[in-house]
Amino acid sequence: MAEVIVGDNESFESALKRFNKRIQQDGVLAEARRREHYEKPSVRRRKKAAARIRKILKAQQKATRIAHR
Repeated sequence: MAEVIVGDNESFESALKRFNKRIQQDGVLAEARRREHYEKPSVRRRKKAAARIRKILKAQQKATRIAHR
């Protein structure tokens, strides 16, 4: 669980900013969004495969852009 201790002279806004940063680093929001709706294992595998393909294609495009310079 993310926890932020507020200092004596610290404003609420800065403490909230630190808290949001800590939550982001811990991946709490991403995990909550992922679990918001049930996803069948087959759908999860399909999404994972599609993401892998996108990552490969992006790397290939980047490599061809660098090679053409």
